[in-house]
Amino acid sequence: MKLKITLLLTAFLCINAIAQTKVGTIDSNYIINIMPEAKTVVKMTQDYGAKLDSIFVKKVDAFKVKLNDYKAKEKEMGELEKKVVQKELNELDQNIQKYQKNGNTLMGLKKDELMRPLYKKLNNAINEIAKQNGYTQILTISGNQFAYIDEKFDITDLVIKKLGIVIPKEEK
Repeated sequence: MKLKITLLLTAFLCINAIAQTKVGTIDSNYIINIMPEAKTVVKMTQDYGAKLDSIFVKKVDAFKVKLNDYKAKEKEMGELEKKVVQKELNELDQNIQKYQKNGNTLMGLKKDELMRPLYKKLNNAINEIAKQNGYTQILTISGNQFAYIDEKFDITDLVIKKLGIVIPKEEK
């Protein structure tokens, strides 16, 4: 008898726990992309990239000048001088490759830094909407594969309204 009561109680608790769960979805990438601040972030990222590119171009130009000078004077140079210039060229080339790699990393870090306030603003709006509507979980549909999503649990439009974003006409 105790076993039956325990099983019934366990089943009741499981059903009760499942009934209290409300899961919603959101397309966070869509919202981020239509936020007015996103255009500013893109512009600032492009400006930062242009600055890094201009430095990179100067380094490449300096390397080309040094290489062309070496090629023009190579026959007149002694072996020791050739080795010194070749070593300098090799160091310049490595410096350029290192700068390019670091530049890509810096671009990613800068973009993340500039996007952080947008994600924080979005997260705050999601939290408010979830609490107001009794959601226990909100899943992002960006980058995830779901077999089925009931659109009545998608809070994307609620968050867009909460943030006061006007949806561009071509996006609707």
